[in-house]
Amino acid sequence: MPAQLAWAIFFAPIASFLICGLIIRPFFNRCSRWAGYVTIAAVGISFVLSVWTLFTVNATGPLPLPPIDWWNVGPIHIEIGLVVDPLTAIMLVVVSLVALLVQVYSQGYMHGDPGYVRYYAWMSLFTASMLGLVLAGNLLMMYVFWELVGLCSYLLIGVWFHRPSAANAAKKAFLVT
Repeated sequence: MPAQLAWAIFFAPIASFLICGLIIRPFFNRCSRWAGYVTIAAVGISFVLSVWTLFTVNATGPLPLPPIDWWNVGPIHIEIGLVVDPLTAIMLVVVSLVALLVQVYSQGYMHGDPGYVRYYAWMSLFTASMLGLVLAGNLLMMYVFWELVGLCSYLLIGVWFHRPSAANAAKKAFLVT
């Protein structure tokens, strides 16, 4: 399995988030169902690649993924990279499968809701954050993705922000995480 496909597991939901947030919501909001289809397709791609990763890791052992230099300033050297070992591969399958099932279920649950596209954009970002947390190659990346998971939890709990109970619950979840 090429290293680019390991990165694609993470970037497919990011692409879905960008498509939902920057294209569908502002220009095609009347076709809000597209957001669900785009998100389900992206997470489906992540799931298929995760299963492929699991089979590859079981057959060959951990994948050698070279880190990428992100920041070099004097003695400070920060790299970003992915770790794909057997535990990571199992967690990728679990996270992507659960996310896929939630998003398929949400098609019917959120049908006709005015925040439909916004919900799917946040779900895509949440899925990408969870996958990034699983794939993180160092503590800095893990911290960034953990914070993104907290932010996405706040946004998803508060998707019906016009309801005081949802807004209060979102604030409480944000403060706790």
